[in-house]
Amino acid sequence: MQEVTLNQHVMMSVEALRALVSEDVAAVDELIRSRLYSNVPLINQLSNYIINSGGKRLRPLLVLLSARACQYQGSQHINLAAVVEFIHTATLLHDDVVDASLLRRGNMTANAVWGNEASVLVGDFLYSRAFEMMVEANDMRIMEIMSHTTNTIAEGEVLQLLNCHDAETTEARYMEVISRKTAKLFEAAAQIGAILGRQPDAVEAALASYGLHLGIAFQLIDDVLDYSASPGDTGKNLGDDLAEGKPTLPLLRAMRLGTPDEAQLIRKAIENGGHENMSAVLAAIESTGSIPYTAQAAQREADQAIAALEPLPASTYKEALYSLAEFSVSRTY
Repeated sequence: MQEVTLNQHVMMSVEALRALVSEDVAAVDELIRSRLYSNVPLINQLSNYIINSGGKRLRPLLVLLSARACQYQGSQHINLAAVVEFIHTATLLHDDVVDASLLRRGNMTANAVWGNEASVLVGDFLYSRAFEMMVEANDMRIMEIMSHTTNTIAEGEVLQLLNCHDAETTEARYMEVISRKTAKLFEAAAQIGAILGRQPDAVEAALASYGLHLGIAFQLIDDVLDYSASPGDTGKNLGDDLAEGKPTLPLLRAMRLGTPDEAQLIRKAIENGGHENMSAVLAAIESTGSIPYTAQAAQREADQAIAALEPLPASTYKEALYSLAEFSVSRTY
């Protein structure tokens, strides 16, 4: 396979990507609003709050772009893009409860506003609504993929819980968590487009691989931004992952390559959580080159995502998928 690099393609902004499928995006937004409705008022309040809280909606965009790249001409990609967003939103609601998070995207989390019980239950509502909509697609292959995806995500969440406050977590264990917890839904979103477009197995596998590597790159850059971005850009406080005891790749690298004092400092920080000694932890991350190390790992994943697109026919939508990979590693939020 010929190696393909990001620089060979003219990159489009995320705004341009959305404009490319603007009618589809508008239809997804409208469907999300209509299918969020419940005659239980609290469900409407909480689910609308989280859905409208400023997310990038890259996963539903990925469904739309992959379907169009596979010459799909129907309308089920609209329904399934909304399904993917509902599943993602449900995971956010549950994650914020597990992590006791109070801030997401610069806003108070739903659990901070309505409490943990309501957040968990509305997350369950979004999961079940997503499966109702999946049944409407009447495609057993898509049902198989999405049911497996949600199961894998749940396993990833449990693995992350086991790694939390565990300074013995390895890079391999961490990569397994993000492959399951984050990248799996990207994989499914891209694969859905190939299935809808009735593409051969090779193209379906290629898009699934693209989505998986894209999702890993996306999460690795989240790890970078947790220790390097402005809180105004990310809507989070610097070092929030460490405060929750999450041993992400920059920390694991710094603990492995730092001085004995730095390694012990990071070990205690992972085990105890909180923001204490944050400046010293950040200094250790910088002195060991852990931010560029993680960024380079993300770049390798993005390059693999782009290489996986080779079987797709040339189109503006294929170029858009290249651009999405570039955005995953160049973003600042």
